[in-house]
Amino acid sequence: MHPELWRWSATDLAQGIGNGSISSREAVQSALDRIAAVNPTINAVVQVLANEALADAARADAARASGAALGPLHGVPVTIKVNVDQRGCATTNGVVAFRDVIATDDSPPVANLRKAGAIIVGRTNTPAFSHRWFTGNDLHGETRNPWSARLTPGGSSGGAAAAVASGMGALAHGNDFGGSIRYPAYACGVAGLRPTPGRVPAFNPSGKTERPITAQLMSVQGPLARRVADLRLGLLAMAAADARDPTWVPAPLTGPASARPIQAAIAPDPFGDTAPEVVAAVRDAGRRLADAGYLVVEQAPPRLGEAADLWHRLVVNEERRALVPGIRAYGDAKSQRNIDGHLHHAPVLDGDGILEAFGTRLSLMRDWQLFFERFPIVVLPVSHQLPFRSDLDQESGAIVTEMMDAQRSLLATPVLGFPSVAVPTGNVGGVPVGVQVVAGRYREDLCFDAAEIIEARAPVLTPIDPRD
Repeated sequence: MHPELWRWSATDLAQGIGNGSISSREAVQSALDRIAAVNPTINAVVQVLANEALADAARADAARASGAALGPLHGVPVTIKVNVDQRGCATTNGVVAFRDVIATDDSPPVANLRKAGAIIVGRTNTPAFSHRWFTGNDLHGETRNPWSARLTPGGSSGGAAAAVASGMGALAHGNDFGGSIRYPAYACGVAGLRPTPGRVPAFNPSGKTERPITAQLMSVQGPLARRVADLRLGLLAMAAADARDPTWVPAPLTGPASARPIQAAIAPDPFGDTAPEVVAAVRDAGRRLADAGYLVVEQAPPRLGEAADLWHRLVVNEERRALVPGIRAYGDAKSQRNIDGHLHHAPVLDGDGILEAFGTRLSLMRDWQLFFERFPIVVLPVSHQLPFRSDLDQESGAIVTEMMDAQRSLLATPVLGFPSVAVPTGNVGGVPVGVQVVAGRYREDLCFDAAEIIEARAPVLTPIDPRD
């Protein structure tokens, strides 16, 4: 018996289970024991599926013993966010009124993880309606950042990031519309992938309506993990086809080789408001890439601020129609105050204004794609500030505006449809810091390659025990 298998990466667990040096039951039991030990403090996993997970692990071990073909995550313990359908579980989305919305079928990300052999040990927390960079709600309570209770674990995949950071599962499912994978990864000192839209299929069978157009264009499903290699494995599993999502694209996971040396653009302080620690992290990431043979140039991508502003114009205006009524009817106090801040920050657009904004989006995408022809890799801050203190969005309007401005590099990526990997680079006084690596559409492989170089020279931050 290996008592600390919860420390192992998903890649190492899959290899060990595959070669028989460990069993899936051992790996799953270790993750469940870790949940029992630290989740009462962190509250990242809001539904523990111990009996189901152990039964699935026993089947995984029997399958291996029989010589059956094994998936890439065979027997590996993972977690699922509570805003996607998982058969037999409530898709609460952090809302009290949805506590009895029991899914009768798996959403595509869950189905694909199961097909890859993963064992689901629990479901992770999200803010109400998955609409904050902070994670807590009246139904499941507050999730704590394992680095410090004073810091947000990020949102909306804050439960996923906190679970991975503290060893409660080797891989976590999350989703990202406005930074909801990358910001929690940054805040908790782990890695997170925002794939290209269309890469990973999505659909909630329990949903009453189809996703609005901005969600169709910008919202993605993706993995969080302690190591970039595990993100590769997670994407391999999650990106399988599912006919329920007509926007899924059968793009290859590896694209053509880039001309050498690969040019990488870094933008340490794109708006003149970036914390010195974050500026230093981006520049250090650039040095690590240069040492590995990249040609690194300090050059911001085109129209970055315009892209971030466009996110607010498109997304928040659609939320006025599609999301705000639900929050007003069923949201908790923090979600109400949070949406007020977003509404205040974004100008109201009429139909002509929204159509004009979509035209601007195409122009921005073209400019970035031309930029990627010269610089296939771009390194940016995830946030311009170190992880926010808890519940910052509940403070004054002026502070909320500063918070929104600090996320401009985070918001530019979704509206343009490019993949991005958040990768930790170290910590400053016990607070995690990291960068995001952006590449062209369906070039997650380029993001992974650069992120692994950055990661290789960074201290190993996680898993960690909860800190005061």
